[in-house]
Amino acid sequence: MPKLDRQLDRLLRAELKRQQETLSLIPSENIASDAVLDVGASVLTNKYSEGYPGHRYYAGNEHVDAIERLAISRIKKLFGAQHANVQPHAGAIANLAVYAALLKPGDRVLAMDLRAGGHLTHGFKRNLSGQVYRFAHYGLDRHGLLDYRELARLAKSFRPKLIVSGASAYPRQIDFARIGRIAKRVGAYHLADVAHLAGLIIAKQHPNPFPHADVVTFTTHKTLRGPRGAIILSRRELASDIDRAVMPGLQGGPLDQQIAAKAQAFAESATPAFRSYQRRVRQNADAMAKTFTTAGLTLSSGGTDTHLLVIDVRSLGLTGAIAERALEKVGIITNKNLIANDPRPASDPSGLRLGTPSITSRGFSSTATRELGQAIVARLKAPRSARSEHEVSRTVRRLTKRYPIYRSRVR
Repeated sequence: MPKLDRQLDRLLRAELKRQQETLSLIPSENIASDAVLDVGASVLTNKYSEGYPGHRYYAGNEHVDAIERLAISRIKKLFGAQHANVQPHAGAIANLAVYAALLKPGDRVLAMDLRAGGHLTHGFKRNLSGQVYRFAHYGLDRHGLLDYRELARLAKSFRPKLIVSGASAYPRQIDFARIGRIAKRVGAYHLADVAHLAGLIIAKQHPNPFPHADVVTFTTHKTLRGPRGAIILSRRELASDIDRAVMPGLQGGPLDQQIAAKAQAFAESATPAFRSYQRRVRQNADAMAKTFTTAGLTLSSGGTDTHLLVIDVRSLGLTGAIAERALEKVGIITNKNLIANDPRPASDPSGLRLGTPSITSRGFSSTATRELGQAIVARLKAPRSARSEHEVSRTVRRLTKRYPIYRSRVR
């Protein structure tokens, strides 16, 4: 059998070392378990299974069928859903599949504006969603909170066929029940995109969008702590339309090894340990937010109800890109992000987005999170200082050694 290519081996070892020696605060990143990684690299990589369980276009799928059914049954139980499609390769594909299932080109959709915390697939003009469908966008009120009154007003005047709830960079709790009522009043479908919230929802740290949404989509690698991939949940009567939109509409053969890894992640998500983990994610996010506000930093919406928060770095004389680079230089990985009504471009916006899923997976306590938060403050207040760079780098080294990842893995 061929051996691992030397160049790839070197790069994989280098990436493991980078992850070990830095602290990721990107809200959409997490640390999957050894079991999830192992299943995702299993012999299922060798199988092709175009179609759905019991209705494949290839032979030899009896075990693949059983695995996919297992993944389906587990995620339906976790969310209380009537139907699940576990095949989407990514969240963007899941959202596009829902649009294709429920809409016709040119139909009207109401979603959160990208500059208020929405996602590219919520009608951004350069995304296929914004090119095929007609979008209007709701935003935030003067307190930085989701403006439900504006949403209701727009729904009444715009008359969308679909209302999308959920966000990519909104740190507060979302009232799915209220949005569901608005959708019913105007005769619209309600899609809840909970890519960032799935793990919190399972652990009852955030309200469940069911039964207030007709369809729910999410990725499996953020707070859910599974492999890269996505899920579509829906009411039973929408099942066939959803399934046809995924395959053959947007995908061919599913990634069986990833579906198995999803099933493993769902098993882990049903445990008391997972619920405890999600509570700590929330506690650490609160600890970090309080550390920042105490130090005088400005947070979007004033804080967080979830796993993420967004700093407005303008008061520090910085841009998001400058802040991101300054922190990366000392081993703290974040991402620049737009804030509400941001006058700057997405390539160098006014905000910095941070989240606690990954550091919580490493075992961070609230005390350790506050220590990291204080180091971030020190770095952002003196981003060009050699002394700041030295001291914060030393703090990061100490924390990464205290809270390592993958103790037993070579790569």
